Amino acid sequence: MTGEEEEIVFGFNPALAILADGTRPVESVHLLIGGRGGRFVEAETLARSRGLRPRLLERAALDRLTGGGTHQGIAVRVGARVQPTWDTLLERLEERIDPLLLVLDGIEDPRNLGAILRCAEAFGVEAVILPRDRSAPLSSVAVKASAGAAGRVDAVRVVNLARALTELRDRGVRVVGLAGDAPRHLDAGSLAGPLALVLGGEGKGLRRLTKERCDELLAIPMRGGVGSLNVAVAVGIALYETRRGRDGQS
Repeated sequence: MTGEEEEIVFGFNPALAILADGTRPVESVHLLIGGRGGRFVEAETLARSRGLRPRLLERAALDRLTGGGTHQGIAVRVGARVQPTWDTLLERLEERIDPLLLVLDGIEDPRNLGAILRCAEAFGVEAVILPRDRSAPLSSVAVKASAGAAGRVDAVRVVNLARALTELRDRGVRVVGLAGDAPRHLDAGSLAGPLALVLGGEGKGLRRLTKERCDELLAIPMRGGVGSLNVAVAVGIALYETRRGRDGQS
């Protein structure tokens, strides 16, 4: 198993989600002095249920702790979340019926990564697979953008993405990449069975080697003058269509 580094998570949605979920160790909880309202009470209750006494800070101290982020009066220092290794994920897939995987090829914006993890959890993705290099870290920015999903979705990093896709195919997982120039649309492809959906980075799309490892390339149908979508938006559309197609074929 591997873990992401210790970090500061701030903002009520991600902070409360981590406090309630319990999958990551929480080292300290910091609240704004004089903070009022139900969410402050909930944060204090959850912290005490973990045996922690919230530390009350002035706004300037919270600003420094969160690097000037929009903290809403709360910050949580969390330890590393244990993530499965690639080998562990492959073993787990042997026990799953029709798993749905999401593969990210070079997503470098942490906000996009967070939004993607939020979509992945919403649509029941087994795990998100991404390269170890040239990929956004699961930073506090990504965690905040995920609205708590980063604490519940497995993010598995691999050294060689093309080789990982080959290993998935060898194990009976169909690999489908999204590309704007693909000849067929997403709603025209078969989405049943073990499936890995692959999306490329912002502005660059899928790399050549990644495309070559895909069983099929499909496109999101688009109208109007916009030539491309934000990758997190594209992931949301693709996962919705994938889940709709799979549920309709079950």
